[in-house]
Amino acid sequence: MNSRLQQLAQRIPICNWLPQYRLSWLGPDFISGVTLAAYAIPVAMAYATLAGLAPQAGLYCYIFGGIAYALFASSRHLSVGPTAAISVMVASVIGSMSAGDPARYAAIAAITAGMVAVLCLLAWILRLSSFVNFISESILLGFKAGAALSIISMQLPKLLGLEGGGDSFLERLRIILQQLDSANMAVIALGLTSILLLVAGGRLLPGRPVALAVVIASTTLVSLFGLAENGVNVVGYIPPGLPTLSFPSFHIGQVEGLLELSFACFLLAYVESIAAARTFSLKHHYPVDPRQELLSLGAANLVAAFGHGYPVAGGLSQSAVNEKAGARTPLSLIFASLTLVMVLFFMTGMLRNLPDTVLAAIILVAVSGFINIDDFRRLKHVSRLEFRVALVAFGGVLMFGILKGVAVSAIASILFLLRMMAKPHVAILGRIPGSSRFSDAERHTSNERFPGLLLFRIEAPLLYFNVDAVTAAVSEAIRRETVPVRLVVCDLSTSPYIDAAGAGMLEQLEKELKREGIQFRVAEAHAEVREILRATGISESLGGVSRHTALAELVEEFERSSRMLFPPL
Repeated sequence: MNSRLQQLAQRIPICNWLPQYRLSWLGPDFISGVTLAAYAIPVAMAYATLAGLAPQAGLYCYIFGGIAYALFASSRHLSVGPTAAISVMVASVIGSMSAGDPARYAAIAAITAGMVAVLCLLAWILRLSSFVNFISESILLGFKAGAALSIISMQLPKLLGLEGGGDSFLERLRIILQQLDSANMAVIALGLTSILLLVAGGRLLPGRPVALAVVIASTTLVSLFGLAENGVNVVGYIPPGLPTLSFPSFHIGQVEGLLELSFACFLLAYVESIAAARTFSLKHHYPVDPRQELLSLGAANLVAAFGHGYPVAGGLSQSAVNEKAGARTPLSLIFASLTLVMVLFFMTGMLRNLPDTVLAAIILVAVSGFINIDDFRRLKHVSRLEFRVALVAFGGVLMFGILKGVAVSAIASILFLLRMMAKPHVAILGRIPGSSRFSDAERHTSNERFPGLLLFRIEAPLLYFNVDAVTAAVSEAIRRETVPVRLVVCDLSTSPYIDAAGAGMLEQLEKELKREGIQFRVAEAHAEVREILRATGISESLGGVSRHTALAELVEEFERSSRMLFPPL
């Protein structure tokens, strides 16, 4: 029975931390929950309109997704809800599928959340939490910058009081320029003032619900002066209360059409969520289980689907609000959801005159943080290859749209990894003076080299697509030696795995060197590598591969034999 309870606590972490909950945490969790709700009201409504949905759909996502996530979360501070990138991906695909029917649009968005939940649960069952990490930080840097510019081009018409239009970034900019003559000055003034207040408030009052204050002020202004009659578009009627929990009906054709969108949302949601969760876990020194986060995101998206929402993810900005307000446990998310429920029951009438331009201003300020020129400069200084990959992701989003940009980013990330492994660095080793350790002699010219002995280390797994590059690098190193080489030693300490082709390469290298009168040995091989070499029968031709074969011992043995062959005068 105890083992079953332990398994339940592992699957549902709230069963583990709630019995140990301290009364002193209740106040900070409550305050952070209310603060998070104050942040979420304008942001959730803004992102829902960005997704092409009714504003209240964003609130439903926070309410239902937050409660479900809190039950399964391994992170104490991560907050889930709609995000800018996912919102614009939803809008870019579902619009063409709904045929202009708002009810069908909302249903398809909810189906997408359900499909994301299924993908999360499948990844959890198959233990694929590490697979989705193929998207590197460099890829995310370029993707987020491209997504930010794409989102900005979508929100500028609302900020300027224009009709807008266009399916691509450049087309949207062209249409905006053509329509500038019909810009509404009242809308522009209200939008720009909102941006200034949001930016100033974010700097002067960090962690405070500045966006909510801007929403209240602008809504009051529109109501008092009747700006809605002067061309200022407003949110309009918001139905009070909560929706009836139900999963929307669908047919198989809709599911097939949403596979690409669902996978892109799943991939982006997990990458963003785990990155944000790790940020706060490192800061507060507690572990985060990447596999458990798949389960918790799956639960959040499943309940969001039943609650007439759309795909949700953990975001860094909303989680930072939660953390800075003092959250101690995921109970803060439940308090935030309860606060939003009260808003939907008693305060929706106050939000009907909320201007669309203010929601656009909130989105523009939020996504502007995705564009960080200094990070691009730093990346270019550190690695030009990674910088180019980031530019590919950036250009892919702008040229092909956010949805296809995710695919371009994923492909670029995988190609980046393959490029690194296809031509691994083969270090020619020398002994560090005064020690029995070895390092790259080309980088550390003071390292001790041994005439007639070549030591090399393959700094990557030895696989079928990099064996030719390794062989060429070793042959070139042998040709560069001024003294005829008598012994070549391969240090496999940084090669955690080799495949059949890698083992065959070692065998072929041994035969070629033997014909030239050169002995070949292998040292420091890991257990799995040793098993592969023994299973392929190559171990014997290499003089035996043992865990006792140390690089330092082979060098000492070579030095002794050299002294016997060439005794000092």
